[in-house]
Amino acid sequence: PLKAEKLFEQMTPHLEKRGAEFVKKLNAIYQFHIFAKKGGPVTKFTVDLKHGSGSMSVGDTAKPDATFIMSDDNCIALAQGKLNPQIAFLQGKMKIKGNMAAATKFTPDLLPKIE
Repeated sequence: PLKAEKLFEQMTPHLEKRGAEFVKKLNAIYQFHIFAKKGGPVTKFTVDLKHGSGSMSVGDTAKPDATFIMSDDNCIALAQGKLNPQIAFLQGKMKIKGNMAAATKFTPDLLPKIE
């Protein structure tokens, strides 16, 4: 299983606390396509920061404004603050599809804190 699954499981209680604030600030739907190794199966996580106080679901559940594509390890490194998103993008460790303005608003501090 992906380490990112644990991260995204924590997104629901995280959004219960801070979701309304995130929705006000971002007003966008994000998708994360996470893979254990390049060319391997991809797990999709959808984070809706457009409706209500936000929601998280597994799968392709809504049309995203921006999609982040990265490895499981890079996703965890981003969430832990060990990998800068701009550097990850420039080094090809993370791909972004869709609305770049929406993408740049999603910062790692919006993710739940993990060990």
